[in-house]
Amino acid sequence: MFYVEKKLAKYMTDERGKLLLRSSIAILMLFHGFKKLNYGISGVKALVLQAGLPEFLAYGVYMGELIIPFLLIAGLFTRFSALILSSTMGVAIYLGFTDKLLMLDAKTGGPLIELPLLYLLVSLSIVFLGAGKYSLDRKLHLT
Repeated sequence: MFYVEKKLAKYMTDERGKLLLRSSIAILMLFHGFKKLNYGISGVKALVLQAGLPEFLAYGVYMGELIIPFLLIAGLFTRFSALILSSTMGVAIYLGFTDKLLMLDAKTGGPLIELPLLYLLVSLSIVFLGAGKYSLDRKLHLT
């Protein structure tokens, strides 16, 4: 058992973990962004207006779901980008899930807001962890 742990530790480094964490959350977020790019943001606009906020704020979804993921994949301005992504998810939870905050899914037993909450918490973790070795931040000496 210790032998396996030692071998894993040799190849499964925290730097590779940071790369995997930032890349995976960014790639998964891009699916949401591409859908909005192809089909528009009328649903987001409706939620923003329903909350009594100005409609132009809905266009921020393009930054949070398209531009920021590319920055995270590249590891450029990583902490700031992850902060923007976590803010995007905080706003998404506020706009779309406020009435479901404490509700549980009858099928799984998990919270109904599990997916947006996971995006928020993972991106917030990246704010604390930073980009790591495999990033433009490191190459440009921004960290």
